[in-house]
Amino acid sequence: MGLSKKVTVIGLSSIVLVAVVVAVAVTEYKHSVHGVASGGNSTNEVSTSNKAIKTVCQPTDYKDACVQSLSSSNSTDPKELIKTGFEAAMNDINDVISKSKTLQDAAKDSRTKHAYELCRELLKTSVNDLERSVQKLARFEVSKMDEYVADLKTWLSGAIDYQETCIDAFQNTTGDAGEKMKSLLKTSSEVSSNGLAMVTELNSMLSSLHIPGFQRRLLSRKKMSDWTGAHQRSLLQANPKPNAVVALDGSGQFKSINDALKTVPRKNVAPFVILVKAGVYHEYVDVPRHVDNVVMIGEGSTKTKITGDKNFIDGVGTYKTATVAVNGDGFMAKDIGFENSAGAAKHQAVALRVSADRAIFYRCQMDGYQDTLYTHTYRQFYRDCTITGTIDFIFGDAAAVFQNCKMIVRKPLDNQGCMVTAQGRKDHRSTGGIILQNCSITAEPAFMQAQPPIKSYLGRPWKEFSRTIIMQSYIDSNIVPEGWSPWTGTFGMDTSYYVEYQNRGPGSKTSGRVTWKGIQKNLSQQDILEFTAGRFFQGDAWIPVAGIPYDSGMMKI
Repeated sequence: MGLSKKVTVIGLSSIVLVAVVVAVAVTEYKHSVHGVASGGNSTNEVSTSNKAIKTVCQPTDYKDACVQSLSSSNSTDPKELIKTGFEAAMNDINDVISKSKTLQDAAKDSRTKHAYELCRELLKTSVNDLERSVQKLARFEVSKMDEYVADLKTWLSGAIDYQETCIDAFQNTTGDAGEKMKSLLKTSSEVSSNGLAMVTELNSMLSSLHIPGFQRRLLSRKKMSDWTGAHQRSLLQANPKPNAVVALDGSGQFKSINDALKTVPRKNVAPFVILVKAGVYHEYVDVPRHVDNVVMIGEGSTKTKITGDKNFIDGVGTYKTATVAVNGDGFMAKDIGFENSAGAAKHQAVALRVSADRAIFYRCQMDGYQDTLYTHTYRQFYRDCTITGTIDFIFGDAAAVFQNCKMIVRKPLDNQGCMVTAQGRKDHRSTGGIILQNCSITAEPAFMQAQPPIKSYLGRPWKEFSRTIIMQSYIDSNIVPEGWSPWTGTFGMDTSYYVEYQNRGPGSKTSGRVTWKGIQKNLSQQDILEFTAGRFFQGDAWIPVAGIPYDSGMMKI
């Protein structure tokens, strides 16, 4: 990927929302004992609140900040706790946005100005993730604990990702702007990490409070509910009647994909199918946040193509170079090509950026050079897709699973090596990870025939806790025996998490691999099962609605 206030904001909200979960559970207990919510001993209320605070802060890495943040309210009412915390967060984020605007106005160069502008956008989105977490709390049920925890961990990981993306925007800018923003976000980073830690340990926290019936309710948890409902089954396999048709020759309702997207209702619940007829579409497509459940179907990944050429060398930050940016949740795409044609000389140039939760891509193609596919954040599934590129051409911090996909390394500039992945997990509890299962990692003929030979690697650690699992896949001879490339110095070598399991092909031999501590060896089958789609991101609850081929566990190769 190559670009490779104090926001008590995001972090405070994270802590408060988890405290409320515990408080809700405690309140349930009190109701069962006393029969009413009002009344009771105020000393007991304070004692209960203090116990809950101590319990939720126990697993965090920054305990003092955790206790201090949760102790700022004098109320023992869960609703008042969350109200106080969220109001404080909103006030704080507005302060950060105001400060970044002032810093932007004072910036001397366009790259720095654009970085500050992007930061404001990203921080607003981070707060939005916390808002939907709060809404999830309002529907909290112990019987749906798996769904609850999975969503919260995903969205809190997303909140962290958006903060880190803000900091990344300042790389290669002049002066100390990046350090200023990093300083502003320091508190946020720490306290957001605390929030994620508490959610991760939520089950054990609730158990430790000894709430009668809690363990019994955990044992009776239901299977995670289908995300979009049975009426959407086989959506991508069938030929659904489109809500909008896009055609360059005028045979549809629209000639532009963006014009068709404007007709999607905001916070759309039902699938909105856009048929994109064959043709090369020269436009930058943005599926906005809250424009949900868009289903985009082409007529073949080499026949229906969306192309652009925004790039870093021409002054555009990596995040904004995407030809297609998907931000609306529940997005599905089938038989479409996504391309950034800027070329190797233009460095970072994204063909497709996916910042959407529960996104599905089937029989699609992503073509570019450096940074082709930006799996930015949340949960994403790719099946029977082809991705081409040179350096870090699959990168980001989404929980992204690729099944039966082809990764094709292209010929880079002279004296460059290539890396297939650059996973960007910032927090060791984050849900992010790149999983390649039964994929093919190879190279185009121009790469294979180059003299002197070009080196290519499975990946490198973009962020400290980079996590990539390659299993049951074919690895061609273009991958060097070392397998994994350093980022810079020894960064990430001890803290990354890289797994190769049951792979095949001339490049799959692991005897010559690098010996970093982050290279995982001798994992059991049970360990590997945790990285299958059914377990890694609860794929059984949302992928089958598409009706496409899907393997929940290990494949029969």
